[in-house]
Amino acid sequence: MFVMNDEKIPFWQDDRVLKIAIQGLVVLILLIIISILGTNIIRNFRDLGLTFGFGFLSRPSSFGIGDTAIPYQPSDPYSRAIIVGITNTLRVIIIGIILASLLGITAGIARLSDNWLVQKNATIYVEVFRNTPLLLQLFFWYFAVFIKLPTAEKAIQFLGLFTFSNIGLSLPWPRNYLALIFLLILVVLGVYLWKKRTQKLIEQSSSVQVLSGILMTILTAIILILFFGLNWQIPQFNPTISAFEGGLTLSPELATLVIGLTFYTAAFIAEVIRAGIQSVNKGQWEAAKALGLKPYWVMQLIILPQALRVIIPPLTSEFLNLAKNSSLAIAIGYNDVYGIANTIANQTGRSIEMLLILMSTYLIINLIISTIMNKINSSVQIKER
Repeated sequence: MFVMNDEKIPFWQDDRVLKIAIQGLVVLILLIIISILGTNIIRNFRDLGLTFGFGFLSRPSSFGIGDTAIPYQPSDPYSRAIIVGITNTLRVIIIGIILASLLGITAGIARLSDNWLVQKNATIYVEVFRNTPLLLQLFFWYFAVFIKLPTAEKAIQFLGLFTFSNIGLSLPWPRNYLALIFLLILVVLGVYLWKKRTQKLIEQSSSVQVLSGILMTILTAIILILFFGLNWQIPQFNPTISAFEGGLTLSPELATLVIGLTFYTAAFIAEVIRAGIQSVNKGQWEAAKALGLKPYWVMQLIILPQALRVIIPPLTSEFLNLAKNSSLAIAIGYNDVYGIANTIANQTGRSIEMLLILMSTYLIINLIISTIMNKINSSVQIKER
């Protein structure tokens, strides 16, 4: 017979209390270190006859920015110039993540192809781009490709839609933004319903046919909007201004950065995809084939759900690396947030303040990417009771 002991554990022996106390002590030490560093910076500034603050951000910037995603004039304040730099950086990061993901998935699957030619070409691509410095690749794309392209009058056309010249890359662009927003909503809804359909298919539910019909309707609507609803603008060359009108023209610097980051990061993503798929036990493939499932269903229902648990964590790291590597834009003259902050620091002498702004900007961007990817990662993990 056991006797209950009502004696309380002393707080210095309680693991729960000790863990909280240790964490509080670590936070306190960090705050003390930050306070000492901040006080030291302010004291050094005072000794040099300088002041520490961000009041200079309201002064006119008085310098131009060649490639802007939002309106900007040299008379605008420094704060506006920083916002322009952030939007330019976000433009590169978002486009780069999308394109690198698509190319990386394609190359990763191609490396597992039974076709010898496809498999070897994918391997050569991965090995060349993964083992070459990114800065060197950016220089190649800029000085050996875009700068050497013909002038706008003799631009290289592809499918009559895309044009390549020394003034950049021109491509079609939609004018109907309401249709574009509706298209994005349909895509998100389609992905959600596709996941529900996959779950119902595993459960052998009778609602699979209904979900399949809805998905086909959404797919049809997406195709119709893509071809007829977005009101695409096709770039047309205007000899009067020696430039293209209509559509979207990416400057050589922006095109170089996007292409360079895409090909470089996609090579690493390809290895992540390949390793994730190969991490699934061969017995899963053999069991699926024994059941008579088609390769498409094997990949969708069995392999990918297991591979994603391995793929997403390193994939997050590659997205974060792409965001940080975008700061190499300064090497080719693209005005991202790093390049603009460097210009402001040179003009105002506020190097410490601009470094803090840069660190905060990249930290927030990477925390957003990490949060999104962690949410996705938690959604594909096995739920334990």
